[in-house]
Amino acid sequence: MIDNNFKQMIEVIHLSEKLKFELRHSWLSNGRQESVAEHTWRVSLMAMLITPHLEKDIDTLKLLKMIIIHDLVEAEAGDIPAFDTLDNKEAKQLKAKNEEQAILYIKELVGGEQGEEWYHLWHEFENKDTFEAKVANALDKLEAQIQHNEADIDTWLPIEYDMSYMLGRHTSFSPVLEQFKNVIEQEADDKINNTTRSG
Repeated sequence: MIDNNFKQMIEVIHLSEKLKFELRHSWLSNGRQESVAEHTWRVSLMAMLITPHLEKDIDTLKLLKMIIIHDLVEAEAGDIPAFDTLDNKEAKQLKAKNEEQAILYIKELVGGEQGEEWYHLWHEFENKDTFEAKVANALDKLEAQIQHNEADIDTWLPIEYDMSYMLGRHTSFSPVLEQFKNVIEQEADDKINNTTRSG
């Protein structure tokens, strides 16, 4: 007889498959649209690369858990681009409501202490309560900009030109992440200026 714990694990894994076909408003350098799963993987890679350079000690396992759990919610709630909620209070509230329902569902699906842990880690990320949460949030935003920088600029919406210079609100708490942000912002600036000159 199969242990119910393993059946629950398989259900969570089946849910996560949706992230492989849930598309983001980001395009790859080869012209294909990016999936949420691909974004999450690279945010996790960035976390592994940056943690040795941060000015404070960080719980890397907790950081990686936060990154993965944060995006798992999108398997239920879908991915909403940041520019859709930027200046839209109603859209922001609806997104928050849908994501809260999704994390509650995931909490029950995972079950037990682990389900509780995932629920609290998701909220910690959302509220930026800790250094780990702030780093996770910053990396999430920085990866999105890196992907925009790699994509054909024809895929950019007008608002994304401005958003390329708004990353500081997510990185200002950390001198190391500020430096990292500056490199990414410079790439965006070069891309915009090169396109303007060639156009």
